[in-house]
Amino acid sequence: MSTLFLRTLREDPADAEVASHKLLVRAGYIRRAAPGIYTWLPLGLKVLAKVEQVVREEMDAAGGQEVHFPALLPREPYEATGRWTEYGPNLFRLHDRKGGDYLLAPTHEEMFTLLVKDLYSSYKDLPLTIYQIQTKYRDEARPRAGLLRGREFIMKDSYSFDISDEGLDASYAAQRAAYVRIFDRLGLEYVIVQAQSGAMGGSRSEEFLSPTAVGEDTFVRSPGGYAANVEAVTTPVPDAFDWADAPAAHVEDTPDTPTIETLVSAANAHHPRADRAWTAADTLKNVVLALTSPTGERSLLVVGVPGDRDADMARLEAALSPHTVEPATEEDFARHPQLAKGYIGPGVLGPQGRPEGVARGDEGDSAIPYLLDPRIVPGTRWITGADVHGKHVFELTMGRDFAADGTIEAASVRAGDPAPDGSGPLELARGVEIGHIFQLGRKYAEALDLRVLDENGKQQVVTMGSYGIGVTRAVALLAENNHDELGLRWPVQVAPYQVHVVATGKDAAVFDAAARLADELEAAGVEVCYDDRPKVSPGVKFKDAELIGAPFILVVGRGLADGQVELKVRAEGSSESLAVDDAAAAVVTRVREALAQA
Repeated sequence: MSTLFLRTLREDPADAEVASHKLLVRAGYIRRAAPGIYTWLPLGLKVLAKVEQVVREEMDAAGGQEVHFPALLPREPYEATGRWTEYGPNLFRLHDRKGGDYLLAPTHEEMFTLLVKDLYSSYKDLPLTIYQIQTKYRDEARPRAGLLRGREFIMKDSYSFDISDEGLDASYAAQRAAYVRIFDRLGLEYVIVQAQSGAMGGSRSEEFLSPTAVGEDTFVRSPGGYAANVEAVTTPVPDAFDWADAPAAHVEDTPDTPTIETLVSAANAHHPRADRAWTAADTLKNVVLALTSPTGERSLLVVGVPGDRDADMARLEAALSPHTVEPATEEDFARHPQLAKGYIGPGVLGPQGRPEGVARGDEGDSAIPYLLDPRIVPGTRWITGADVHGKHVFELTMGRDFAADGTIEAASVRAGDPAPDGSGPLELARGVEIGHIFQLGRKYAEALDLRVLDENGKQQVVTMGSYGIGVTRAVALLAENNHDELGLRWPVQVAPYQVHVVATGKDAAVFDAAARLADELEAAGVEVCYDDRPKVSPGVKFKDAELIGAPFILVVGRGLADGQVELKVRAEGSSESLAVDDAAAAVVTRVREALAQA
């Protein structure tokens, strides 16, 4: 440690919010270069390399072959697939000196596709799986949590190429199994959930989420085994109701009721019904959203949800991708005076807002599109805005009194909601995405004309799969999941060093014995960090060792006079005395046992 490029810190960095960010900086693994961009120091690179090695071994074992693409890429392939535009502001775009357009790659589907197109032309060349471990770039609006959400990060992305859908299923299964082995070997807890493909496109999609309170993703699971990212949860659609005996809709004065809470109070106070009190679930909330396309066009959309639920922006963004979504502004309302803010109803929206004989999207269609939560089925009756300030309409019946342009999964998912597959009530949890696998199908192959000759000599479009792992994110999660109040506690399989030898005191014999033990351990194949700093107090050395987080700390100090050294097991917080002559062999055994169990 006297020559190690390292400076530990006693205070948390000011911009750090989560434990992994605080400890990786304090322990000298990473340093901030800019928001969402980090320099990797020697300790951090050692952990990163071990994570990458596990990934490489399992990718190779699953039949993958490693390649390496540039991160700086030309515009044209991304233009061909539409993603130059679809990625919107998340894409780093730049020009060369000749005015050519380039990007810093957020992902490499196009380049993998073109490489295979360049080299392969026959079904005999397939199936093929190739992968890379490469730096990626996304211009995150709000980089946070250190390595968990950055603007520059390292990913493993692999791609499978098959001649048939059955081949894609087999490749997908092989990659899925490899991911299970990778995360098991790394010691990361994970849940495999159904997901949406987003900008990637494709059909089947699953995420590997690591449950953690600091996660940005919400996922659900049921007692019967259903698990999904909240964006991918589908609402069980109720049966339609017979409205033959439904009361006629009627408009009532409801002044000063711009919120669901005030509306329900006023309804029960001034317009009670005989069978039961009105609740928020009887109201129809119409949420006005502003959508911005990747090319910058802004438009409005109104989404109707039951009043006892909020509109979930994450679900909306997933459903409306590649548009960005935000609540409508005062300027938006000013441009659409038909929207009575706080009292908006279906009467001016969607089918009701279009001139007679004008269909959605036709010339002359000036209506704001209107989409409904799937629970709002024909025959359901609602209190909702009457499109006039201070008035609401009661008993407005879906199908009889109003219609919509379609449905959308927009409402928040709540604990206790039924699982879509009938496997029981849902529970909610937070997690971080560490892996995502997609069946891309033929989207990119068709866009870039990747075809091969089949066994009958006919051209066939290749079908593809895409499989990503956040490598730097895995490092952050390992730190997040393996620490205590003193510092990091790395699992032995990813620790920068397996044993941290600490020489305490000023006696030359202590340093001689510590150096000898470090040499013996290294000769036996154990990775050792030796704290040989001569003028550093034992307290500082212990704090540094605990902060850095090697699984085993071997202390050579006052006990040496009695022929004893101390072995601390970082994860357990335990310690034991060892005879100095037997210490190296005992520690080697402990390290090997720990590796075997990992």
